[in-house]
This record gives sequence, C-alpha cells and structure tokens, in this order.
Amino acid sequence: MALMREMPPAPTIAARLERLPMSGYQRRVFAVIASAWLVDQIDVALLTFLLGSIVVAFGLSPAEAGQLAAMTFAGQLVGNILAGTASDRFGRKTVFQVTMVVWGLASLAAAAAWSLPALMVCRFLIGVGVGGEAPVAQAMVSEIVPARVRGKYIAIMEGFWAVGYVLSGTISYFILPHLGWRWVFVVVGLLSLVVLAVRRSMPESPRWLAERGRHAEADAVMGQMEAAVVRATGRPLPPVTATPAPAEAPATGSPIATLFAPAYRRRTLMAFGMWFFALIGFFGLNSWIAVLLKEKGFSIIGSVGFVTLINIGGIPGFATAALLLERLGRKPTTALFLTCAAASAWVYGSATGETWLFVSGFVMQFFMFGMWSCLYAYTPELYPTRARATGAGFASAFGRIGAILGPMIVPVLVRDYGSQAAFQVGAGGFLIAALLVLTLGIETRGRVLESLSR
Repeated sequence: MALMREMPPAPTIAARLERLPMSGYQRRVFAVIASAWLVDQIDVALLTFLLGSIVVAFGLSPAEAGQLAAMTFAGQLVGNILAGTASDRFGRKTVFQVTMVVWGLASLAAAAAWSLPALMVCRFLIGVGVGGEAPVAQAMVSEIVPARVRGKYIAIMEGFWAVGYVLSGTISYFILPHLGWRWVFVVVGLLSLVVLAVRRSMPESPRWLAERGRHAEADAVMGQMEAAVVRATGRPLPPVTATPAPAEAPATGSPIATLFAPAYRRRTLMAFGMWFFALIGFFGLNSWIAVLLKEKGFSIIGSVGFVTLINIGGIPGFATAALLLERLGRKPTTALFLTCAAASAWVYGSATGETWLFVSGFVMQFFMFGMWSCLYAYTPELYPTRARATGAGFASAFGRIGAILGPMIVPVLVRDYGSQAAFQVGAGGFLIAALLVLTLGIETRGRVLESLSR
C-alpha cells in the first residue's frame, strides 16, 4: 500500500490537481508561460508593421512580399507538428524552452539579412520556434489549471497576442523611423534572452509524467505544487476525493493515430477545418492591412501607427472571450466570435474615411483576437493527455496552411477586384469555420480533461 501511495496512477494526479485552489503559485507559473507567449507574438507581428519598409529596402514585388509573409506561417506549420509531437513524447518543459532559443536566435539573424532569400530563411525559423511553442503552451496551461477556470486562463494567455501586436506596433513606430527595420528585429531578439531565463523555473506537467508511466516524478512534482499552494494561500488543502473523472482510455498506437481514432475523428475534422478557415481569414487580412492602408493614402509610418491603434481593440476582445468561454461555453462563444469577425471584416473592407476605418477596424480586431482566444482554449480540450499537444499542433498546422494561402491570395484579389474583395473572402473563411464548430463541435466547459477522453 505504501508503494502505491508513492506511485499514484494518473487519475489520482488528476484528482490532486483539480482540488487545488487557484493561488499565487499557479498564477506565477501561468505568468511565465504567458510572458514567453507575449514576446513570441511581438516577433510574429513584426512583419505586419515592417513589411512596407522591407518592400522598399529590397524592391520587392507584391508576389515577393506575399512569399516573405508566407514564410513565417510555413515555419509555424513545421513547428506546430514537430514541437507538438515532441512535447507528447519528451515532455512539455524541455520542448517549450527549445522553441524560445530557435526563434530568438532567428530574430537576431533577421537583423543581418542581406537579401530576400536570407530574410525568408530567418522568418521561416522564427515561425518554427513560435509555432512550436503554441501547442506546448496550450497543453501546459490545460494540464495545470483546474477545469473550473481552465478556459479563462487559456483565453487570457492567447489574449497576450493582442497585447503583443500592440507592443510590436509600438516598438516599430518608435524605432523604425530612426534606426530602421533591422534594429526592430534586434530589440525583439534580445527580449527572448530575458524570457528564456525566467522560463527555466517552469515545472513539468504532472499529468504528462503520470501518462508516461513516470509516477514517482509525477508525485514529486505534484507534491512541490501542493506545498507551494499551501504557502501561497496560508491554508491547508482540501482532502483528495475520489478521482473526479474516469481514467483516460489506455494508450493504443501513436498520438497521431489517436487523432483519427473513431472516438476523436469528428473532433479532429472540426478542429482542422476550424483552424484552416479561420486563419485564411485572419492572416489574409492582417498580413496586408498596413499595405492596403498605404494604398488608401497613409504613409508607411502612418499606417503602422493606425494598425497599432486598431489592434488595441483586440485587448477587450480577448478579455470578453475569456469571460464568455466560462459563462456561455466553448462552442457557442467560438461560433459567436467567428461570425462577428466575418461581419466586421466585411464592413471594414468597404469603409471609407479615417474615422470609419478606425471604428470598423477596432471592432474587427475585437472579434478577431477574441476568436483566437476561443481557438486556443477549445482545441487542447478535445484530446487526451497522450495526444493533447499533438492534436493542438496538427490543428494549428492546418491553420498555418490557411495562413500561407491567405497572404498569397490577397494580392491577386486586390489586383483583379480591389481591396474590398480580400475582406469579403476573409469574412467567408470565418463563416465556414463558425459552421464547422456549430455542426461538429462538442461542449467542454467545466469538464475535467480525463472526462473528455474516451
């Protein structure tokens, strides 16, 4: 009996995790993950603000500019798949740290890019690092935060992307006119070194350790977490009750095979399609929004400032999504934000005049960034621990395919049909994603992760 207490099975780990009250300890771990995510997103967003300057510096054609924008998403696709599957095999913490090193060094290298091909390689590697972090961060937060507030915290983490976009625009706005686009890459690359040092204190997921059969390590990490929560709250922990959910089905086959097992096939179809069409809409519009504003008469610096201001709309957007995900549920909130993103993108595409452009753009970013919070909160809950990061990674990878196609389709549409057509196609992508959620999605709000696994 003593041996079994030292080496509890996975359901006991789940029960011990779920009974923990939220405290300063979990919030500190969350802050480490979220701060890394924030700096990552600053780097991803840079091309939105620097593309106009880079086009001038290298004399790029619209097609070449589209290819450069697409390289980041191609890297994210690779990173999503590699890091997602590696995280399920080798652990969340190690893979999470490696992703920071990859994109941080690539950002510094981008500052020294001497040609378009060299810059494309750097943006690809930035995408690998940032794309690799996404599924690992989703899995980590999902597995540490209790079910009763899980969706809210993942939505808040994703909301740091909106903050990252604003900070990316702010950095670009102040550095770009004085030092040029290369120094913007240097500043962001140096930020990665600071966050990497902080990130080393993050614990491994005890759920993952238990799932891998490393029960003694899972118990040790769980014990450290429990002691930290007691210190943070100053109160004894609630007693461990019976496992709050049935154990996950025994692992059969690889994590990739799990995604297409009968129990998960419908979820996988929904998740892959949702990400693909949502990201066609989002990146097809955002990668070119500064360039399109320039065509409406804004200067390069003016368009950067304008995009930065309308991106502020994403901050209340993700906060609202975080609230509704726990009150309305994952499925209705995700469908709502996708539908409203479609409507606001359509309106923005036909807007004229600076005031109407700002108002409609602010509303559009409110719903588009809120949509991101929904996607990231919903996706990791669809899969069991043994395939959680793999499922999130592959879903994100399908999204990156859409993100690659979006920036390449937009210049063709703008050339042949005008800028409004690009926003209409983006709106169509959001609507298709919403329909997939409504017809194929399941509700996961408030349910322990193990109860969602069959």
